[in-house]
Amino acid sequence: MSGIESDIWGAGARVVLVHGSLATGPVEWEAQRPLVDEGYQLVVPTRRAYTPQSGSVGEDYRVDGEDVAALLGDGAHLVGHSYGGLVAMVAAAARPEAVHSLVLAEAPVFSVAADHPDVARLREQVEQVLAREGSDREFLEDFLRAVGTPLEELPPDLLDDLTDLVPAVRLGRRPWSGPVPVDGLVGAPFPTVVVSGNHHPAFTAMCDALARELGAQHCVVEGAGHEMQMVAEDFNAVLLSLWRGTGAGSD
Repeated sequence: MSGIESDIWGAGARVVLVHGSLATGPVEWEAQRPLVDEGYQLVVPTRRAYTPQSGSVGEDYRVDGEDVAALLGDGAHLVGHSYGGLVAMVAAAARPEAVHSLVLAEAPVFSVAADHPDVARLREQVEQVLAREGSDREFLEDFLRAVGTPLEELPPDLLDDLTDLVPAVRLGRRPWSGPVPVDGLVGAPFPTVVVSGNHHPAFTAMCDALARELGAQHCVVEGAGHEMQMVAEDFNAVLLSLWRGTGAGSD
């Protein structure tokens, strides 16, 4: 049994949507709800570290990847955003036969572009934020600035909610702390699309390199920084084009 809680929206071809850091599934993927009307069942998990009963537990893409692999069932389209992209990669490598397609939206795969100066600089900035003592609110604001999320566009009450989720990041497995299964996804039997937001040179460099490594299509969705899924019309169009093109899991 999976150790991950999931909301289920709609009925039809199965899609698993994996949220990133500082989020819960239903909040992160709200803009994707209209895909239900296109004939898809959206499985929207909230990863272990972000559930109310988690206590002080850090997020871990390896553990979460095992959970998500179990959610694929007999076959599903798989979408991961940010840290959730690392989770999705672990799940896809574990059960490639159950993946119809894979979308990776600015997954922080530092290893594919470790020598790129902007990528190295971003890692250094994030490491400094993680090492810095201070309140969870201070950490939140510093972290969001580092990854390119515009604080001025976020309502204060949302920042309050996000502050409660900070321990999952501070105690979590770092994106660079262990291997991410890039090699295990090369030549995979399903199509992959990498999505970037054209807002941060480090994420653009990682997405370019990851797409090359995986032989994936690289799409750009602008207008919401790192939160590309919030540009509903454009992001959902990328998903639908991919899913319909595979001919897999459609009614």
